[in-house]
Amino acid sequence: MKTLRTLPVLALLLVVRPLIAADAPPDPEAAKAAAALKEAQKAAAALKYQQGTVVLAQGLAKIALPANYRYLDPADSETVLTKFWGNPSGKGSLGMIVPEGFDPLGDNNWAAILSFSEDGYVKDDDAAKINYDDLLKQMKKDVAESNPEREKAGYPSIELIGWAAPPRYDATTHKLYWAKELKFGGEKDHTLNYNIRMLGRRGVLVMNAVAGIDQLKQVEAATPALLAMTDFQEGHRYADFNDDTDKVATYGLAALVAGGVAAKAGIFKALWLGILAFKKLIIIGVIAIGSQLGKLWAWIRGRQAAPAIATANPPDNPPSGTA
Repeated sequence: MKTLRTLPVLALLLVVRPLIAADAPPDPEAAKAAAALKEAQKAAAALKYQQGTVVLAQGLAKIALPANYRYLDPADSETVLTKFWGNPSGKGSLGMIVPEGFDPLGDNNWAAILSFSEDGYVKDDDAAKINYDDLLKQMKKDVAESNPEREKAGYPSIELIGWAAPPRYDATTHKLYWAKELKFGGEKDHTLNYNIRMLGRRGVLVMNAVAGIDQLKQVEAATPALLAMTDFQEGHRYADFNDDTDKVATYGLAALVAGGVAAKAGIFKALWLGILAFKKLIIIGVIAIGSQLGKLWAWIRGRQAAPAIATANPPDNPPSGTA
């Protein structure tokens, strides 16, 4: 997971442990590092892992946690994302699901971060018509074209290597999931970004699992459990949609894969309205920003020549941001 985030705590370990082992008299910098590490360990020990059933956002959705999973509320998730993993604020998340034995200061963990995008009911009638190979080609192009702007802002370049797991949509449960393999700057190890989208009456429940690419099998194995344990509650489900009163989203499934909910879902809004790629990072989607994102949306909506993506109801006004 070193490639997933900037993790100051690990750096401190590298500095402090050799000094302790050698019984060398600590210099001021080493003393500061040791104090910071101690503070991080104290904060990690204070995290409150919840078990059993957890209700999200005042009844919006529910997580029925199996015995080998835990939940961290938004406040504790904020601590993990910012203090331990060195990412921008994740305020607006609905918390995170972690496997039993999760160690936020460790180097071989993964977590699934939750958020909700209230963009409206997403129609899924384009599900069988999407050419995901063509979509990937366009996403790669837009990621590459956005890199000069990202590097100018002081962030590492990003390369979308390809699908770690191609998009799959379950029309019965209205859940869409896929995984991307990414490379940050000159990092040798690649990053896994596993995405799950659950369609509801008024929007999309977003779940992004982040891990090292070598953990793909581990996250893939956990995906059925993640899909099964989390769902909308009655009144918020996809089947509860009322065509007479409820809002319809301006995008379909293709846009959920290429980008479409981030700017409307609190945790992503702060991260993607600017030129953020969060330095080695954590939650990412298509990684298209500024004019590049505009190009991608224009392509999805058929406004310029590009490999065809058939959508039965192309959006009138694409949402800003990425997913």
